[in-house]
Amino acid sequence: MQDIKTPTMSVSSEVYSADGKLLGRYFKENRSPVAFKDISPNLINALISTEDARFYKHSGVDFFSFATSVVATAKGDKRGGSTITQQLAKNLFSTRKRKSQGFIKHIPVFRTLVYKCKEWLTAFKIEHLYTKQQILTMYFNTVPFGNNSFGIKTATLKYFNKNPNEVTPAEAATLIGMLKGTSVYNPIRYPARSLERRNTVLGQMEKYGYITKAAFVENTHTPLNLDLSFVENDSQGDSYIRHAVEKWLDKWLKANDYDLYVDGLKIYTTIDSRLQQYAEEAVDEKMKMLQKRFYNIWGKKAPWRDSHGVEIKDFVLKAEQKLPIYDLLEKRYKGDTTQIQAYFKKPKKMKVFSWNGERDTTISSIDSIKYYAKILNTGMMTIEPTTGKIKVWVGGIDYKHFNFDHVNQSKRQAGSTFKPFAYLTALDNGYTPCDKFTDKPVSISYMDNGKPDVWSPNNADFKFSYREMSLRWAMGKSVNSITAQLTEKVGWDKVVQYAHKCGIESPLKSVPSVSLGSNDVSVFEMVRAYSTFLNKGNKIDPLLVTKITDQNGGLLEEFTLKTEKVLSEEIAWLMLYMFRGGMEEPGGTSQALWEYPGLWKKASNQIGGKTGTSSDFVDGWYMGITKDLVTGIWVGADDRSVHFNTSESGEGSHTALPIFGRFMEKVYADDKSGYQPGPFPKPWSKITKEYMCPSPRISVDTTSADSLSAPVDTTQVVPVPVTTEPEIKN
Repeated sequence: MQDIKTPTMSVSSEVYSADGKLLGRYFKENRSPVAFKDISPNLINALISTEDARFYKHSGVDFFSFATSVVATAKGDKRGGSTITQQLAKNLFSTRKRKSQGFIKHIPVFRTLVYKCKEWLTAFKIEHLYTKQQILTMYFNTVPFGNNSFGIKTATLKYFNKNPNEVTPAEAATLIGMLKGTSVYNPIRYPARSLERRNTVLGQMEKYGYITKAAFVENTHTPLNLDLSFVENDSQGDSYIRHAVEKWLDKWLKANDYDLYVDGLKIYTTIDSRLQQYAEEAVDEKMKMLQKRFYNIWGKKAPWRDSHGVEIKDFVLKAEQKLPIYDLLEKRYKGDTTQIQAYFKKPKKMKVFSWNGERDTTISSIDSIKYYAKILNTGMMTIEPTTGKIKVWVGGIDYKHFNFDHVNQSKRQAGSTFKPFAYLTALDNGYTPCDKFTDKPVSISYMDNGKPDVWSPNNADFKFSYREMSLRWAMGKSVNSITAQLTEKVGWDKVVQYAHKCGIESPLKSVPSVSLGSNDVSVFEMVRAYSTFLNKGNKIDPLLVTKITDQNGGLLEEFTLKTEKVLSEEIAWLMLYMFRGGMEEPGGTSQALWEYPGLWKKASNQIGGKTGTSSDFVDGWYMGITKDLVTGIWVGADDRSVHFNTSESGEGSHTALPIFGRFMEKVYADDKSGYQPGPFPKPWSKITKEYMCPSPRISVDTTSADSLSAPVDTTQVVPVPVTTEPEIKN
């Protein structure tokens, strides 16, 4: 009786954006419960007239109906005798599933009698505790309609894009008709059968006086009129955000004993649907362009290369061996590599990712491996540091085909985007943005795992200008030699310490090259760490979820921002000033942003940032900072041996930066986005360090590349003067 009083019904949990848009669902059974008042009388009448005409006259079991069904079955006219209440008992308590059968499943006739007794007893209990109206409501909320649709609301939306209170008699009859066999009478797969069954239900409705003869005729001559747009357009399937939220909530769910897939939670995230859309559009636009560039560079050549540019001959074989099916094939063919390779070479029908949508094709497994290995991917995240709210989460180019999240799961070499932590360490330990170092060769001796070693970094073009440069100029221009000298002065252990202090959680190998981004980190960590500077020196614990309610709207948990003071306001502001050097200093590596006029519709707008490229152009990064937001973007192939081959094609300024530029153009173009261009904040406290030290103008720059070791061509640069209102010129 206690189970009957509190029946367990799996209800999907829903994830919403900050502005109330449905982002996804978690469900084992796709279900959205409704109240009795929200169910159309057409549905109730169709159900009763077809499934249980004497519903209001019995107490859970209709023995008269059961007896007549037995007689009819004996005569060859097989029909059910279960009442709506009995069917509810089956739906709620799974009385016929294997785990409910025991020994009696082996005794044919006796088995059926026991089933029926179970259903009768349960039905009597249900009728004892609930009104007829409540029974109908529970029935409509539990009954399956095929295509992983449980409950009437899910069904009406799926098949007719309507709520349950809006369906016509014909639509109601179509849905109720499916109950006889959700597969056999599925209106999508078998429209003719469904139409015939629908008209039978309409006939029952006329027979019992629920519709007139005229209404019967009118409705039977109506086509099915399915509207499947809800199925195509909703966001209930898998996505990067949906999985990020699940991971983010993991500890809370375990601590509070909730199951996302059955407890009907409503989860409200920090994601801004406008910004998310603009980010996805920018990623789609620029990644298509980058992929085309990649294909043009390599042509028919294999892009999987070692550090010397030599093709990796066993690349495909190793990729095969990583597949789960390889072990099965080894067992099936007893290690015969000829037969295994024959399997991989055999063409098969499959659906593959394309930049213009999924397409059907016939392709061998080997060609599929080669095809996917060449595809570039990305990870992008945007945060509002003052609130800690994550506004954008783009885990990759397509979740269905690449469900590895490149924001939080993937970790790659940060390249020059890690250099700011060396400059931060210096500023917080006695240096100023105006202190000068000379761009010259440097050799640093250190101990690596107990063994003495020497590190002699090159600049990107393997040249040294021997020019004296301020720290701001050196960081804006991304000069390797000066960064290395600075790291030696402050100590690489301290650089690691400051990176961790700002929010980098990945283990960092403490070596001189740490400042040039030799360690693997995630986009999530980098965005979090950079946010410390815009948040007055307060490290944040980023928020992805603001609150969780139950299915009735009752508040279960509210999440608030947690911060920790790790830098002074002066040092945090000076770092923002340093980041502006990428746009304002001669040869600054962010200056490709001048090519995006939408960023400069207000002359007072200021943007700071840092490009980054790992060795051999494997990873391209851009970390962009505006007065309100911090955005991190990584671009590359999933396999590190697949990459671009020149600075012009593969540097972060040519791969990740364009995505940032296009994204912010879209944000600024929308007056309703809540984010408009403008200058960085004024100092939050007194600045005691010297920082106004304009760099000399130069006409030729040879070290503007940001990569760890890759050579670049000499390029002509027209630098932008250091002003608070930079002119719009390239």
